[in-house]
Amino acid sequence: MPAHMLQEVSGSYTTTTTITAPSGGLQNGVQKLDKAPQYLEADIRPEIKDDIHDPSYQDAEGPPPKLEYVWRNIILMTLLHLGALYGITLVPTCKFYTLLWAYLYYVVSALGITAGAHRLWSHRTYKARLPLRVFLIIANTMAFQNDVYEWARDHRAHHKFSETHADPHNSRRGFFFSHVGWLLVRKHPAVKEKGGLLDMSDLKAEKLVMFQRRYYKPGLLLMCFILPTLVPWYCWGETFLHSLYVATFLRYAVVLNATWLVNSAAHLFGYRPYDKNIESRENILVSLGAVGEGFHNYHHAFPYDYSASEYRWHINLTTFFIDCMAVLGLAYDRKKVSKAAVLSRIKRTGDGSYKSG
Repeated sequence: MPAHMLQEVSGSYTTTTTITAPSGGLQNGVQKLDKAPQYLEADIRPEIKDDIHDPSYQDAEGPPPKLEYVWRNIILMTLLHLGALYGITLVPTCKFYTLLWAYLYYVVSALGITAGAHRLWSHRTYKARLPLRVFLIIANTMAFQNDVYEWARDHRAHHKFSETHADPHNSRRGFFFSHVGWLLVRKHPAVKEKGGLLDMSDLKAEKLVMFQRRYYKPGLLLMCFILPTLVPWYCWGETFLHSLYVATFLRYAVVLNATWLVNSAAHLFGYRPYDKNIESRENILVSLGAVGEGFHNYHHAFPYDYSASEYRWHINLTTFFIDCMAVLGLAYDRKKVSKAAVLSRIKRTGDGSYKSG
């Protein structure tokens, strides 16, 4: 089956909702649905208003505030990457099961960000049953990229105020800043101001998300550092150094940088077939590392699409995972933008590089 075709799976919990965007654009119109009437205009607008880019917001005039370095973060991030570099030298002498463990931990951690914090909790592009939500909250804690509530708040601000000072990782401040520098300095005052105005009531009402936030520090110590180190050491006799530097430090650094590339490389390098007026771009290499999150021009054009891509499973492990969960009845109400809406957006705002799948 071609990657872009939508395969419907029977069953009340595995339906896919198709959203038809208005011909006048996302900012001025209201989404209409060409099927699944349970998801109506009145339901969709309040839910996604903080995910949609606000072109009316402009940076205040005047010089930017002086950078305030967060030396704790700078030191810890430096030590982590030094440990990861040392871990690379140990890879040839690792046991096979240790490498397999590190890879599986990387994939699960990444899914905790992509399928969990991003597509489920930030954008609400699909719904998940409790067992899947529990798995994703654990996987997200394994990834250690801030708790879901904080991650989603920053990400919604990134979409609504993209490429302004209210964007936490504004790519107009350069590759390094959008990649990791934003974590090494105090947030711009506009990020705090605008982020504080976002509607986060849906996550405040999510008991699992609030539970994670309450116990995040002990949770991340256990899931991101202690568990991945002890399992290889205890279960198959790997050395402690290999377990620590490869399965923990190297694996964690790779997950971090793969995610950060979505903020940096996918905003600076690639094509803009869906909307040339925004900076986010299609970057296949980023999608490979970030398990499907590199179709970034599409994602910013249609942030409410559960696939974050027009082509579903094409270099998109996260969409494949969500679809598998849908078959099991654990994911449902997956939102998908109609082909007509995509083509309409391309015709109006694309850069001419689009090639139909």
